[in-house]
Amino acid sequence: MRWPRFPRRRAASPKAEAVAPEAESEAEPAAPYARERRGMVATQLEARGVRDPEVLAAFRTVPRHAFVDEPDPYGDHALPVGSGQTISQPYVVARMTSAARPPGGWTDANVLEIGTGSGYQAALLAEMGARVTSIERHAALADEARRRLAEHGYGERVEVLVGDGTQGWPAKAPYQSVMVTAGGPSVPQPLLEQLDRSGGRLVMPVGDRHHQFLTLVERYESELTSTELEPVVFVPLIGRFGVPEG
Repeated sequence: MRWPRFPRRRAASPKAEAVAPEAESEAEPAAPYARERRGMVATQLEARGVRDPEVLAAFRTVPRHAFVDEPDPYGDHALPVGSGQTISQPYVVARMTSAARPPGGWTDANVLEIGTGSGYQAALLAEMGARVTSIERHAALADEARRRLAEHGYGERVEVLVGDGTQGWPAKAPYQSVMVTAGGPSVPQPLLEQLDRSGGRLVMPVGDRHHQFLTLVERYESELTSTELEPVVFVPLIGRFGVPEG
């Protein structure tokens, strides 16, 4: 089955507006890094135009520091997570998550994530109520992500599998949302076929190794539309329908 070439349009990036940091309460919350999470949301997300209240609430709640072993976990930059993979800066994660929001919202949405990494993105989705199938090609990363997700209460809503993410996971299709956290020259055909026909949304960095556009694909029956959101650079999407290994 081959899809026809679908029309592309370019979307403007969210308009950045200055947003005052959230007022500090007199008593510091007991949760570790709570102040850092609030600061991250105010200065990196809201100030750059991220407005989705569910996404903002999830970022204030999920402990990013628990999913990385690097200093400055809430800084405005990507971080290594092992096996040559990275976790994107908070704004990019929030932008992808906002764009991938299913038409019916995140609660009980069937979501496919390609590239589990540390498990942070899956934790955000689970925090918003999604049921997540996450595919990671590195077994060591998958094992560690399972441990972290279970430790922080997200294990029941996230299933981490080891495999070639470019082939998707047909057994649980169709998916209302597909998030691909690695870049490739085009969207893998199997992922398009597994996308829900009633407004399913897929977000993926599309381009070469050095120049990519975060791209949103929406499906209605057999019609696909593609919107370029903004330039990004991600690690390559290795697999049968992605970038050859080596």
